[in-house]
Amino acid sequence: MIHSQILFDVQSKINMDNWTIVNDNVMGGRSQSDFGMNADGYAEFSGTVSLENYGGFASVRNRLHASNLNDNKHVLLFLKGDGKNYQFRLKHKKSDYHSYVYTFPTQGNWEEIKIPINAMQPQFRGRQLNMANFNHESIEEMAFLIANKKDESFELVIKSIEIQ
Repeated sequence: MIHSQILFDVQSKINMDNWTIVNDNVMGGRSQSDFGMNADGYAEFSGTVSLENYGGFASVRNRLHASNLNDNKHVLLFLKGDGKNYQFRLKHKKSDYHSYVYTFPTQGNWEEIKIPINAMQPQFRGRQLNMANFNHESIEEMAFLIANKKDESFELVIKSIEIQ
């Protein structure tokens, strides 16, 4: 029997301090973002993506204690987007230079996004790598990233993330 594992749930009072903002300003860009609890009690990743100074992305990541995937095959996101595309990213080891990426659209309302873990493709700095898709037994980092190659504001509200 497959059991789901909750990686993040605002109802369980998981420490919000485990999330870290990483924007393009690490390379000279001008994008800005925030992550925290909104007035309704949900986690909110919001801000502005700027293409100025060769920028173009904003992200938030959570370094986990190694989570064993067991027989789980999917990541299940319960969130509310703003009609924009986002990436959900995993790292097998937090020290890996690359991430495994899945891009998904949002519809502007609460929705459940089901991501097949083995469909997550390896990337480094926006470039596809010649490696197998995610095929590991554990993860140590998860992240959301927005990089739609345009100046835009964004808001992604997150209720829960689990693997099943």
